[in-house]
Parts: sequence; structure tokens; C-alpha cells
Amino acid sequence: MVKSTDAETSEALAGRAGPGVSVRWVLAGLSLSMLLSSLGTSIANVGLPALAHAFGASFQQVQWVVLAYLLAVTTLIVGVGRLGDLIGRRRLLLAGVLLFTVASALCGAAPTLWLLIAARAAQGLGAAVMMALTMAFVGGTVPKAGTGRAMGLLGTMSAIGTALGPSLGGVLISGFGWRSVFLATVPLGLVTLILVRRHLPADGPVPADRQPPGDRQSPRATRSRFDLPGTVLLALTLAAYALAMTLGHGHFGALTVVLLAAAALGATLFVRVEVRAASPLVRPAMFRDPALSTSLAMSTLVSTVMMATLVVGPFYLSRALRLDDALVGLVLSAGPLVAALTGVPAGRVADRFGAYRMTVAGLGASAAGCVLLAVTPTALGVLGYAGPLVIVTAGYAVFQTANNTAVMADVPADRRGVTSGMLNLSRNLGLITGTSVMGAVFAFASSTDDVTTAGSGAVATGMRVTFAVAAVLVLAALALAASGRAFTRRPARAG
Repeated sequence: MVKSTDAETSEALAGRAGPGVSVRWVLAGLSLSMLLSSLGTSIANVGLPALAHAFGASFQQVQWVVLAYLLAVTTLIVGVGRLGDLIGRRRLLLAGVLLFTVASALCGAAPTLWLLIAARAAQGLGAAVMMALTMAFVGGTVPKAGTGRAMGLLGTMSAIGTALGPSLGGVLISGFGWRSVFLATVPLGLVTLILVRRHLPADGPVPADRQPPGDRQSPRATRSRFDLPGTVLLALTLAAYALAMTLGHGHFGALTVVLLAAAALGATLFVRVEVRAASPLVRPAMFRDPALSTSLAMSTLVSTVMMATLVVGPFYLSRALRLDDALVGLVLSAGPLVAALTGVPAGRVADRFGAYRMTVAGLGASAAGCVLLAVTPTALGVLGYAGPLVIVTAGYAVFQTANNTAVMADVPADRRGVTSGMLNLSRNLGLITGTSVMGAVFAFASSTDDVTTAGSGAVATGMRVTFAVAAVLVLAALALAASGRAFTRRPARAG
């Protein structure tokens, strides 16, 4: 059954892009694009101590190597998605991969810290293009019957990149120095560039089974202009919010208040500009669509929860369970590993049983895992943490695959890029918010300002309270899904 479906998918894609085109090679190019962008996010963190030593800089200075990339992705991902809708996604994806690859080489050759930070920002722009357009390409090339599997594959590659980054970065730094962390992505970028150029179909008409009623592929859509004022406003607004969440480190100080006020003002101005724009970056009417707005809200909530595993986990394992650094890293790697193994099977199940059912199932599993973490006694040791962690992560992988599948399945052709960008943005905002908010909850529940010196009992209490809050957030997402407005229920596909 799987072979015949893959054959049907290949035939459909060949009809879309010309004879001899294989869906496997298309997905290979998209998968490597997703792998590169996620690897760029995680591989640099482990090199911060080496960078501080090499440039004689403080931690506050070298952390901009990570922040520059994060800010570029977060602030620009919606704008580049819309740009792809207007000028052609294949052309822009090629430019994004090329920019990422060249910027990686510049990072590896940077003679000063600030040039390295500038190159990382350019690398982040390339990553934003790749993140936004990979899912948009699935919406325009893979028939609906295989959408879930394609989304699951992209989720798997994202998880692999996230999991591989710290370990690969550590090996490279110890063997070849910090420059190798960035130079290692250059050959992978070149391979991705070749695959994208050779196998991705040119932008053109959409397959018949991909044209929903009312899809606006009119001359007016092709004449739309890029909304530069809206893009700049959105970027500044998101930058203010991201900086408030990252620089504040969970503390509600004067800087955080100013940045959040700037973000609120920017959001208000952005809405006013978009209402009046002839060709808005984000149409306000999109948020009146219950399916899209609910999916974006759920993605933000669940991504916020997932950061709790990365914020709380290391402290709980090292201070409450007394594990050494190697074992802490091994236990934490279970989460991304499970996500990587779950993505493709989750996509197949979503294709068969429908996105709505699998979204509810994924959220239910994540909620159950959070509840287990909130009530697990320390006496159960590593298994008491790792077991529920596997459940949370597997549920998250199922949810993400089903949610992305549901949103991208029927998006009009002229809005796929911006919609994909908004999905990725909702996830990034959740991760950024989770880092600050869940970290603040953990510190408050541990009754300390510095969790690195807190006792084992205080850390264990903080962990339980944090995951109790996480469970409430997932249950809120589950309530949104169960409202029945999040998805159009479709009958399961036969066979």
C-alpha cells in the first residue's frame, strides 16, 4: 500500500513539474533545507565558551552569536514567506540556501566577534527563507494523500538537526576548533543547493487536487506588491518581543517593560497598517478563519510547553537526581530522538485517520506526560523523568505533524508562503516565550533567584510546579482543538 501511494505521488508530481521528476528527490531537497536551518539554531550554543575565550569577550557579548540568528529567523520569516508567494518560491528558496551557505563560510572565517554576529544574522535570514518555504512547497507539490507523511518527514529532519547540533558541535570544537562548527554546514549547504536547483519544480499552476474552491490565482494576485511598511513594522514588533523574552531571562525589569510596551505599540500600528494596505503582508481576514487562528494559538501554547523540558530538565537531572553532565546530555537527547522517530509514522497516521483526530491524540499524550512529570516522585530516578518525557515529546511530534498538515492542506496558492511563515512564527514565539516564562515559573516555584545553587528538594518542587503549569497550557490547547472549530473533519482515506 505504501509503495503504490508513493508511486501515485511521484506520478502526480511528475505531471506537475514535468516527466522524470521524483517526489523523493523533491522531499530530499526540502528535508535538507529543514535540517540545515534547525542545525544552525542548535549547533552554535555549545561553542559559546570557546568563542568567549577566542575573542576575549564576555558571555553577554558572545550570546549575540545565538541571538542574532534567532532574531533574524523570528522577525523575517513571515515577510520572506510572503515574498516567496510574490516572486516565486523556488527562486527565493535557492537564494536562501545560497545565502545560508555563503554566510556559514563567512562565520567560519570571521576575524572579529562582531563580524561573526553579522554573518550569523545573514545566516538566520537564509534559514528563515528555508523554514518558511519548505512547508509551502509541500502544499504546492505533494498531493493531499501524502501531505501528512511529507510534513512528518520535515518534522523529523527538524528534530534531527536540533538533536545533532550540540553533540556535533562539541565533537568539532574539540577536534578542529570553533570555526569548524560553521564551516561544517558549507558542504551540506552545497548539496542542498544542487538538489533544490535540479529537482524542485518551477512555480506554476497548482495540481487539480490542490485547488480548493475559491482559490484566488487571478491576475490580481500576481500583481500584488510586497508590503514593505507592514514587513518592517512586524519585524520591529517581533524583535522587541523576542528581546524582552531573551534578554530579560524571566525577570520583569525596566528593560523588559520597555520592550514589551514597544512590542504592544508595534502590534497596534501593524494592525492599522494592514487594514489600510492594498496588498497587506497578513490579511486581517485570515484571523477570522477559526481553523487558522486556532491552529496558530495551539502551536504557540504547545511550543511554550516544550521549552520547559529544555529549561527545567538540565537542573532537575543534575541537582535533584545528581547525574553528571554526560548522563544529563544523554537523557535530554531522548526527547529529540523520539521526535525524530515519531515524525514520519505520525504523518502516515494523520493521512489515514485525519488531522483532527491525530491533533487531539497528540495533545492528549502531551498533557498526560506533563501530568506524570508533575506528580512523579524523585525516588523513581531517571526513568521517572525520561518515561514521561518520551510521552510528552511523542505527543508533540504527532500534534505538530497533524496541525501543519491541517493548515497547509487547503491554503490558497497565493498565500502558502506567508501561511507557512506564520506557522513557523507561532512555533518560534512559543519557544521564545517558554524560555522566559517557564524559566520564571521554575525559579519562582524553587523559591530561589539562582536555580544553579538551589537544593535538590527545591529543584524537584520547581520541576513539579512547572510541569503542572505546562499541563494546564496543553489542556487549554486541547480545549481549543476539541471545540470542533479547529479543523474540518474529513472521512478517513480508504485503504
